[in-house]
Amino acid sequence: MLAAYIEELGSPDVIRVGELPPPQPGPSDVLVDVEVTAVNQVDTFVRSGAWRTPLSFPFVIGRDLVGTVVSAGPGAPGFRPGDRVWCSSLGHAGRQGAAAEQAVVPYDRLYRLPDGVGAVDAVALAHPASTACLALFTHGRLRAGETVVILGAAGNVGAAAVVTAAQAGARVVAVASARDADHCRSLGARQVVDYRDPEAARRIREAAPDGVDLYLDTSGRNDLETALGLLAPRGRVVVMAGLRTRPVLPAGELYTHDRSVHGFAISGARTDELAGAAAHVARLTADGLLRPRAVDVLPLGEAAEAHARLESGGVRGKLVLRVSG
Repeated sequence: MLAAYIEELGSPDVIRVGELPPPQPGPSDVLVDVEVTAVNQVDTFVRSGAWRTPLSFPFVIGRDLVGTVVSAGPGAPGFRPGDRVWCSSLGHAGRQGAAAEQAVVPYDRLYRLPDGVGAVDAVALAHPASTACLALFTHGRLRAGETVVILGAAGNVGAAAVVTAAQAGARVVAVASARDADHCRSLGARQVVDYRDPEAARRIREAAPDGVDLYLDTSGRNDLETALGLLAPRGRVVVMAGLRTRPVLPAGELYTHDRSVHGFAISGARTDELAGAAAHVARLTADGLLRPRAVDVLPLGEAAEAHARLESGGVRGKLVLRVSG
């Protein structure tokens, strides 16, 4: 089968596209014909070695896929040949990746594609929307009526978080570029603060005079000094990006107001947590509430270029690799 893979850790140049033996599913696995796979920042971390995880070479890259079931083992209930499916958790912790003509997916990491949702849209949303859902509810413990500040609100994860939080009945203050203000409001944000504004913290405070219940930084800046000062009593910060940042943690702001800082990466999510997020994402996607803002579809043969583009920081939207179809 044709696959995008690496035989060593390194720069995007180590990615090869060529023939590999087809994967062999186990009794609780599902064999999937892959149509599309997405390119995520974490994929570049795994490929480079910045994110250490067990893998065997040759290693097929990529986490997310949309495709069609070829066969399901006796221990993989609920899936039949021809089912349209998606997954967001391959290519990590010993699992081979998704950027190949076929992939093996453990049955408890595979979900049905909602009717009427296109493959490209679904795979573009798989990782960011699942991440947003877990950050908001599993780790952020967001409840209806609370105020959530979302930094990087116009990005892939941030935009999904705005929609998801607003649909859950939260009051969303989006922090983004001024040019993205109207877009953030269209997603459900009540107020938008320009992240370039030197008075941004004051404007957030004005928008949430009783304090912020949840502060979600998808941008990876991780300014905890500012964040903790904006929180309401028992407010939470979720740190979910910025692999190499080293923020200052003001202990007084933390413990005297019963505030907390939580670290979260979707790579550590349990299968039941991922399944819960997938169900939430499927509902919002089927209802037309979650849509990717911009998607650039490339052939599988341009996998190395896609990784290089993502690492350069110039990608606005989502990169998707088309494998078949």
